[in-house]
Amino acid sequence: MVPDRKSIRVDLQLIADMIEPHSRVLDIGCGDGALLDYLVHFRHVDGRGIELSTEGVNASISAGLSVIQGDADTDLKDYPDDVFDYVVLSQTLQAMVQPKVVLTHLLRISKRAIVSFPNFAHWRARLSLGVFGRMPVSRNLPYKWFDTPNIHLCTIRDFVALCQDLEIEIESQRIIDTSGRIGQISTTLFSANLFGEQAVFLLKKK
Repeated sequence: MVPDRKSIRVDLQLIADMIEPHSRVLDIGCGDGALLDYLVHFRHVDGRGIELSTEGVNASISAGLSVIQGDADTDLKDYPDDVFDYVVLSQTLQAMVQPKVVLTHLLRISKRAIVSFPNFAHWRARLSLGVFGRMPVSRNLPYKWFDTPNIHLCTIRDFVALCQDLEIEIESQRIIDTSGRIGQISTTLFSANLFGEQAVFLLKKK
């Protein structure tokens, strides 16, 4: 069941606000379709989704959404160039086998990409590792080390460096702290990397 459209998570609302109405959108790893449903009904987009889990696909289709079952690591190569206006990869990059390749495909098949991920340099993660010597477990990193699907954890600094390596332009960048407050990412990155629990980037080709 797709959640109430007026109560989507703060990170999903931030992503939705970055997307122009009436755009062509692909939501990769769309889960139960909460963001896609919101975009279709409130931003009036031509929205499509791809989701790995059978449960997520079934929930999305039951809500009347156009979602197929697929794996971003292997299936994005089959999409033609520039077929979408926006591609969304929300809280999924860290679970990709080849995140660099996936990021390249995002900006091949779309004019812009919106990528969000948990920031592994957040102060709570540092505290867990530095003081307690344990891999962090939190709201945004809810799994223990032995059963996590997250295989490529990164920091905001790491992601910015990757974008520079791939010559990707960062058009907009935001952090979300533990209280759900949204902030800017400064050019120094220090405070964002320390206090940003999540990061959301709007990207485009240079």
